[in-house]
Amino acid sequence: MTTPFIQQDLNNGIATISFYHPEHNSLPSDLLSKLAETIGFAGNNETIKVIILKSEGDKTFCSGASFQELCAINDETAGKLFFSGFANVINAMRKCPKIIIGQIQGKAVGGGVGIAAATDYCLASQFASIKLSELTIGIGPFVVAPAIERKIGLAAFSQLTLDATTFYDASWAQNKGLYASVYNNNDELEEAVQKLAQSLTSYNPDALIALKQILWKDTENWDELLQDRASISGKLILSPFTKEALKRFQK
Repeated sequence: MTTPFIQQDLNNGIATISFYHPEHNSLPSDLLSKLAETIGFAGNNETIKVIILKSEGDKTFCSGASFQELCAINDETAGKLFFSGFANVINAMRKCPKIIIGQIQGKAVGGGVGIAAATDYCLASQFASIKLSELTIGIGPFVVAPAIERKIGLAAFSQLTLDATTFYDASWAQNKGLYASVYNNNDELEEAVQKLAQSLTSYNPDALIALKQILWKDTENWDELLQDRASISGKLILSPFTKEALKRFQK
């Protein structure tokens, strides 16, 4: 596969939304926009009872932002607009009335960790280590912070953020609450995700919608909050430190 995509498959009330990008499943702005849109449409589709969110490939779930786009940002407006892409995806997941199951088959970095944290129930393979590397390029995980902190707590989030060069393994992520279960390989992960999704389709959909609202209590201000966080990152991406750090990613 070489062409990036967002796609949705529907089977017996289960919508599987998957994404792919040849650069380690990074998410440039167009894919982020389409992903948020696809989640929104799935949430409003009455034939869909549960959503699975996954990526293609074996090694990386999502490597976060597109470094090529980051390097091209030259003003605060463009910076905020770029980081708003992750904000919009997280808010689409938050506001989606359907339960979203995360299927994390490989490494998650930066925004990828945020997307995993924004799922309602997250299952992973043993290869799904996580890292927040934003400080190494002069910014921080500001947009994704609320979603991650909500799942793993402030202490674990602080550790993950400040130790910005370390991949924490899937067991660590499970112990901190990001992953509900961790499986030996992707076949076992796929089987577990499908079994959970099928169980959820048998439950009262009104009960699941009500539960979703409870799961996301006290997040009503996130539309504004995540946009404010996008502004912070949009300013920092223009700093001399960050511009210099990004040079090693330029082709």
